[in-house]
Amino acid sequence: MTMPDIVRLDQYKTGSYSPGAPLWKQLLWFFIGSLIVESRLIPISAIKVWVLRAFGAAIGQGVNIKPGVRVKFPWRLTIGDHCWIGENAWFDNIAPITLEDQVCVSQEVYFCTGNHDWSALLFDLKAAAIYVESGSWLAARSVIAPGVRVGRGAILSLGSIAVQSLAPMMVYSGNPALAIKPRKLKHTALVSI
Repeated sequence: MTMPDIVRLDQYKTGSYSPGAPLWKQLLWFFIGSLIVESRLIPISAIKVWVLRAFGAAIGQGVNIKPGVRVKFPWRLTIGDHCWIGENAWFDNIAPITLEDQVCVSQEVYFCTGNHDWSALLFDLKAAAIYVESGSWLAARSVIAPGVRVGRGAILSLGSIAVQSLAPMMVYSGNPALAIKPRKLKHTALVSI
């Protein structure tokens, strides 16, 4: 018996995976909700937050969502208080994505919660949640792989790719991202408004 020399995409199945919502909700999201959230013609963050909540996202107070943000399944998205979501960030969340409080997601950050088993003949789907702890900063065009946990206050620098979890209060850079130095915060006086 010989082994096949290519994967069989024509026989691919998602296995036990489910999008997590009935088809009608997925269609409403695709044709209405996602268009509003992604729209550059509606720059008002509060409207985008309201629409995401209406479709099942758990979103805290003071969240700022810029135009062009893409969310695959809002019912699998949790965002804490006072988070910033930059232009063209993409939450490709076939598994849950959680951002704790005070997280900065810069422009074009990509959250990838799904992958495939490249060693499997049928290219099996593998999904894993992403969790970002409070005070972290994901810089522009960075990528977070399935199953990654970003530790409290960690930084993933410009264009870097996190394929493993990041330790708290460390700065990471590169592909794959490696720890380059500790993050040290300067204590300045907070301004009350």
